[in-house]
Amino acid sequence: MKKPIRIGALISGTGSNLDAIVGACDAGKINGRVVFAGADNPGAKGLEKAKKADIPTFVVDYADIIRQFGAGTEQENQEKLPPDFDLDDIFCKQSIAPFSDTNRVHTFLKTRGIAEAALLEKMAPYPFDLLVLAGFMRNLTPYFIDRVNTDPACPKIMNIHPALLPAFPGTDGYGDTFRYGCRIGGCTVHFVDYGEDSGPIIGQSGFPIADDDIIESVRKKGLEREWALYPECIRLFAENRLKTVQMTHTLKNGKIVQRTIVKVVKPS
Repeated sequence: MKKPIRIGALISGTGSNLDAIVGACDAGKINGRVVFAGADNPGAKGLEKAKKADIPTFVVDYADIIRQFGAGTEQENQEKLPPDFDLDDIFCKQSIAPFSDTNRVHTFLKTRGIAEAALLEKMAPYPFDLLVLAGFMRNLTPYFIDRVNTDPACPKIMNIHPALLPAFPGTDGYGDTFRYGCRIGGCTVHFVDYGEDSGPIIGQSGFPIADDDIIESVRKKGLEREWALYPECIRLFAENRLKTVQMTHTLKNGKIVQRTIVKVVKPS
């Protein structure tokens, strides 16, 4: 039997997906265990659930870091940045900062760099094989991603999104799906890349949206799918059955499109 994988988790809220993952590990559905749960705010209710399950927890308070940066001088803020933070490199790679003003993008990346360096420091005592974002409502920058994905061919950060990607990226996938008038909703598990919800898709689960559905019932349906889909994708990772493959497609107009996709291979 393969060695159980070590799973790290980052959350922002109730941690319902973390519950599902821990439950699947305890039931033997995933050959793994959760080794830590970190949050971006002290009020994340999922932290108490993790503590009750004897999972080590920590907090990196993003909001406080952003406030302190806003109140600091340029020199003070520069001193807070990690020594290996390369703004030019991160700026060129990233495609998540939601601003057209370069200065605002730089501020965004710097505050996230400070927070992400603190995350990495908190995570350091807990070696892990897979990092799952279980309702973590913060975009990760290339600074963090490159330090976790040390082998680009073997991504180690997994996320679940409340929509059928590539439709409706962002923070309110179920709401966007419902307001658009879609007849099918769903959720997507994907590996994290430098964009917003743009990484290679691992698995998806859909559900019908009826005429009498409201946004609350759509979210309820979606969460039920999430709690089944996420553990299933982690199970495949634990079995070493997820392989990323570079695909090249030539369109009718001659344009060449390249995309990294995930293939599920047979058990070895």
